[in-house]
Amino acid sequence: MSLKSNQDHIHPFSLILKGILMGAANKVPGVSGGIVAFVMGFYEEFINSLQKFNLKAIKLFFNGRFKSFYCYVNGRFLTLLFSGMIISYFSISKLLDYLIERHELYVWSVFFGMIVGSILYIYKDFKSWNSKTIVFAFVGIAMGVSISFLNPATQNDHLWFVFFCGMISVTGMALPGFSGSFILILLGNYVLLLVDSVNVLFDTFVYLFSGDFSFMSDPNHIRLLKVLLVFTLGSIVGLVSLSHLLSYILKRYKNRTLALIMGFITGSLGVVWPWKETLFKQNEFGTLLMDSSGQPIIENYQRYMPEFNSQTMYALLLIIFGAAIVLGLDWYGKKRNKHI
Repeated sequence: MSLKSNQDHIHPFSLILKGILMGAANKVPGVSGGIVAFVMGFYEEFINSLQKFNLKAIKLFFNGRFKSFYCYVNGRFLTLLFSGMIISYFSISKLLDYLIERHELYVWSVFFGMIVGSILYIYKDFKSWNSKTIVFAFVGIAMGVSISFLNPATQNDHLWFVFFCGMISVTGMALPGFSGSFILILLGNYVLLLVDSVNVLFDTFVYLFSGDFSFMSDPNHIRLLKVLLVFTLGSIVGLVSLSHLLSYILKRYKNRTLALIMGFITGSLGVVWPWKETLFKQNEFGTLLMDSSGQPIIENYQRYMPEFNSQTMYALLLIIFGAAIVLGLDWYGKKRNKHI
């Protein structure tokens, strides 16, 4: 028995593009890949496809029934989606790193606007408000707000902790509004896992294609590859196990779960507030503390109200632009469905 994908009629490029957007969102602290899935209408299929990795799927695979296995786990949908995410990590995510480094305020403004747009999008289509869903929405808001007040930890490359980071960080793909990359900042391993190790993997492919195997004698290079492998395994385990839990909850408590998610997204706005100053850890002499990669260790973020100037005007316009992107996608999707 195969799982019929709701996305089977969609062009493969469209699914890859959605994966690219999810991957880019997962890379940015405060933004969730799950928001992309939620806003673009494939969140439930994504979760239901992942929860198909169960005992039946294992039996199909090890009995050599690969075609049945591929159909059962909605292979076309997941393969194209994850292909887009991989492309994103080695392309758009690097562009985001560049833009955040040089135009941080404007990048955060666009993301802030996109989240505001996603909030407007999901709230206006939610028709199941009652006393219980309202309570769950406020609980979600409280959870989202509380996360922004947590202090980041120091970097830790112990493999068991890296595996745990993988399991925790991947929740951003499964829970809209729950930023896995921001959780990695709080755990102290954002630079290690989403910057250094990803860049090392990219460098490894470059070395291999050029026939240069000197990296194999570099202990730091090998260490980062091990870290990335363990982090990936943790992410897979976390994503599949969490998808089973979420699929169960969505089937039985859909409206309450959606209300909780909407509240969480609303509460997470404080995390991506564009006007903030990064605070770095210092010793008693005022010297910046560095992690193993030589990057300053983030202590927290200090948010402030902006002064009214040209820079603020550009940022406000970008917030409107970010919201317009999400609402425009919603409008386009509804218009397109009317003609199908």
